[in-house]
Amino acid sequence: MPEDIEKLKFLINYDFKNKSLLREALTHRTYAVENSLAYDNQRLEFLGDAVLEIILSEYLFRLYPGAREGDLTKMRSAMVNQHSLARLAGSINLGNFMITGKGEKENGGCERTSTLSDLFEALLGAFYLDAGLETAKKFVVELVEHEFPDPRKLILHLNPKGILQEYVQKKWNEAPFYEVLSVTGPHHAPVFTVQVTAAQTKASGIASNRKRAEVEAARNLIQIIAKTDPDFLAELNIQSPEPQVSENEQL
Repeated sequence: MPEDIEKLKFLINYDFKNKSLLREALTHRTYAVENSLAYDNQRLEFLGDAVLEIILSEYLFRLYPGAREGDLTKMRSAMVNQHSLARLAGSINLGNFMITGKGEKENGGCERTSTLSDLFEALLGAFYLDAGLETAKKFVVELVEHEFPDPRKLILHLNPKGILQEYVQKKWNEAPFYEVLSVTGPHHAPVFTVQVTAAQTKASGIASNRKRAEVEAARNLIQIIAKTDPDFLAELNIQSPEPQVSENEQL
């Protein structure tokens, strides 16, 4: 059973006036189908996607007054991808409140990245309708500031293999080397462990197929390099300046 939705107000610091709107935002389509409901959260997800884009566009525009349009676009794309939104959803335990069908729940739907991402957008759509843009903006910005204090770094997660390739070629004039270390598990559900090496630095990734494991390995190696090379962002021509003003004051 999902958590009592009344508890959600303490996590989002807002008490919905229209409780049915909140319930719609939390209702997954599988529950709607199983219970012959005339609604699910997909329409609110559509609205929330648009609201999120305008909020983050303004947030980044004010946060980085000297940033180029291309870097602002990259940062916004990184902030609205599934992994980032799932992380925001996780920060308020949103998956615990999702109203989902039996089969979806048994298959781990409440923890799936794509589902949590959609759920966050649906909640934001409902938030916007119930509270208005300014309150919705405050809700989003507070979460973003806590989870992503430097949005520039999220660019590194947009295309880990491509970014690693570019950096390694520019820095050492070589290419990253990927190697499958092991394949375990049953035939219908294999688990790949892949290692990537660049300039004698190694990192590994684990996933259900080789391609995804390579992406995870590249992402992990990028994190290692970023910690040891303070000029990593500059090497990739990501030169957005540090925040110069308080975003809370601007928003």
